[in-house]
Amino acid sequence: MTTRTRILTGITTTGTPHLGNYAGAIRPAILASQDTNADSFYFLADYHALIKCDDPLRIQRSRMEIAATWLAGGLDVNRVTFYRQSDIPEIPELTWLLTCVAAKGLLNRAHAYKASVDKNLENGEDPDAGITMGLYSYPVLMAADILMFNAHKVPVGRDQIQHVEMARDIGQRFNHLFGNGKEFFTMPQALIEESVATLPGLDGRKMSKSYDNTIPLFTSAKDMKDAISRIVTDSRAPGEAKDPDNSHLFTLYQAFATKTQEEQLRGELLQGLGWGEAKSRLFQLLDDQLGEARERYHQLMSRPSDMEDLLQIGARKARAVAAPFLAELREAVGLRSFVNQAAVAASTKKKAAKAARFVSFREDDGSFRFRLLAADGEQLLLSRNFADGKAAGAVTKQLQSGEALDVRSEALGFSVWLQGAVVADSPAFADSAARDTAIEALRVALTPLED
Repeated sequence: MTTRTRILTGITTTGTPHLGNYAGAIRPAILASQDTNADSFYFLADYHALIKCDDPLRIQRSRMEIAATWLAGGLDVNRVTFYRQSDIPEIPELTWLLTCVAAKGLLNRAHAYKASVDKNLENGEDPDAGITMGLYSYPVLMAADILMFNAHKVPVGRDQIQHVEMARDIGQRFNHLFGNGKEFFTMPQALIEESVATLPGLDGRKMSKSYDNTIPLFTSAKDMKDAISRIVTDSRAPGEAKDPDNSHLFTLYQAFATKTQEEQLRGELLQGLGWGEAKSRLFQLLDDQLGEARERYHQLMSRPSDMEDLLQIGARKARAVAAPFLAELREAVGLRSFVNQAAVAASTKKKAAKAARFVSFREDDGSFRFRLLAADGEQLLLSRNFADGKAAGAVTKQLQSGEALDVRSEALGFSVWLQGAVVADSPAFADSAARDTAIEALRVALTPLED
């Protein structure tokens, strides 16, 4: 059976998405999600936004704009897992587990941190002036985003490659310390579309909100046209030959044009096409490709409750993956239930028996009960009270007999019945999907069992 490639990416919610975001991350991610062999996870990186922005209204507006941008761009939420980072509480918990194994020397080398230190030194300030732990630890949070879902491929801009490499380093360290031969984390690879990994902005530098040189994506056709008109070009007049390979206007055109369109504009620039006409060609190309998506974007922005519903569905899908995996990681680092600790210690010493098992015990009131523990020590069932150990033992034998189980779902848990009476109950689960998964695990666990 072929393993599906898991793809994950996100955008920090601190501003309105621009053309560079679309070409460098959103478009390749949406294209990748349409691959039948892809299992795609896309998220709004709103925890990351708190590192850069302390304006709650701006963050909230940006979350909506970015959600609408991805949906308008063609992201099919029925095929992918689309969620807000802040809706997944397992991510900050994993961040702490990874923080405890991440080397400070590794984080010292992060580009964003080094750039801030260099800027402070240039200004004659303390090296760490104004630098928060959020900025410093940013790579660990990004590692948690990636490693939580064991992504194989992470579409990123070229400036983010380092963070994917750091996620690998941190994941390898965790595997080494706690894996005991098991690889908890898949090693991710950065996925870059070489021709558009980093788009130039209006002034030729990387298109970035911090440089105020962006081309708006879906605000309006007029805004896009106005921005394109401000692209900096050289002073060559119409009729003079232009050098396409040294023109960031042409680089932008290349990112969206077919090979035929690209070659045609290249030829016309070499023959003296005016920059004004070239800008008009770029606007027309972008408007043709993005016009319908722009209309969908404005419809979505007018219906925020629809987007909220979709994101809540996505969060449930993401947590169905994250919650059991985090439980496994907690177990690995020693954050275990006291109740199950003896069983876990025993299974560590004897790596042989991997079957589920019953554990009997006596309550303070003299009654007898039993637990059914899965191979990993997780509690599947807790029995009702029995008058004596013989009665409790008889029930455990009957449950192991191979007879059909009478399992009845109740809210977010279930109970097991024998001869018309409840004999044991499950823990409460996060949702009905988790409950149903546990029922299936119970049936598997009881066929067969070791005493």
